[in-house]
Amino acid sequence: MTSSAVWIDTSASRRYRFHDDHPFHPVRLELTEQLLRKADALKPSQIVAPLAESDAEEAVIALHRSDYVEAVRALSSRDPSPEAIRSADKFGLQQDGDTPYFPGMHEAALSVVAGSLAAAEAVISGSAKRALHLAGGLHHAFPERASGFCVYNDAAAAISRFRSQHGARVLYVDTDVHHGDGVQWFYYSDPDVFTFSIHETGKFLFPGTGFSHERGEAAGYGACLNIPMEPYTEDESWLACFRAGLARAADVFRPDVIVSQHGCDAHAFDPLAHIHCSMRIYREMPRIIRETADRYAQGRWVALGGGGYDHFRVVPRAWSLLWLEMSGHPLLRGIDAAHDPLALPDGWPSPGTGDGHPQMPRTWLDDTSVWTPMPRRSEIEEKNRKTLEIALQHLG
Repeated sequence: MTSSAVWIDTSASRRYRFHDDHPFHPVRLELTEQLLRKADALKPSQIVAPLAESDAEEAVIALHRSDYVEAVRALSSRDPSPEAIRSADKFGLQQDGDTPYFPGMHEAALSVVAGSLAAAEAVISGSAKRALHLAGGLHHAFPERASGFCVYNDAAAAISRFRSQHGARVLYVDTDVHHGDGVQWFYYSDPDVFTFSIHETGKFLFPGTGFSHERGEAAGYGACLNIPMEPYTEDESWLACFRAGLARAADVFRPDVIVSQHGCDAHAFDPLAHIHCSMRIYREMPRIIRETADRYAQGRWVALGGGGYDHFRVVPRAWSLLWLEMSGHPLLRGIDAAHDPLALPDGWPSPGTGDGHPQMPRTWLDDTSVWTPMPRRSEIEEKNRKTLEIALQHLG
């Protein structure tokens, strides 16, 4: 019997933790799960275990360069050798960098890959139409180095599983505010993997790539679409570009399955970017992806987590809205129909979960009527319109 959606257990993946002050912190996963349970929206019957770490290691070895994997293993020791420490900089794992090595790093990163492979397997096998692995989405990892908090590229592992096990044409959709560079470069010359990323322009934000002239190469030319947004872009402009870009990509490419990455750092509260969107885009984007999967891919959709660095006010709500859409939960009708933003469940977050936040949200969506309007709104929207036109030129 096919389930509408499955949730991949993230318990093991919470070992993926750099240090207490690092912005990529697993408290986001705990808070999201708490919120869904308080809302009676996550049942034990919907939860699926990750694959074995041995399966993940096989996938990692196929994707990543052997000297890099060996360096990750060596730096995962509680007492790395001087030689291993000297190699850290070469492989993007230096202690003063974005992705510092930590004890157990290799095993923790494997657990993330194992979860994303389980999501892919659930859809490949037909046991579920949709699968969500929120600990995944480490889209910046390269074959030969770590980058942007990402050690092994679990998104590429899931995509490659669809290619090798199913021969599927995969549409990868990246909604993180940072360009999905690692996944793009993995498949830049592959005509059977279409990478679509909407993000803040690399003129101002890490990783400094994702411009509209990046369109693929060789046989993969045309199977890559980037829509870089202007800083301080708001909901209407972001969603208009997202809808148009995804519609064109899906219509041209005709995917067999969608794999999406759901960093939720394009929110106005996020401390690591400059986009000024509200929770509305995190309600609408999953709906648009689900409708696209239903139209082109017989509903087949794997979703992964990603960035998002306002751990308390933004990430749990955004990721919960994603799961509500994937699982078709009736709570969405109340969220959509409410004249005023619908209240979050009482008792969330649970006492003692992290340090909390003095201005915790009380509703699923933001009341943007109390926000200060962005100056230069029309100018920003016009720049985004022109960027969209240029980005779509090669898709006919």
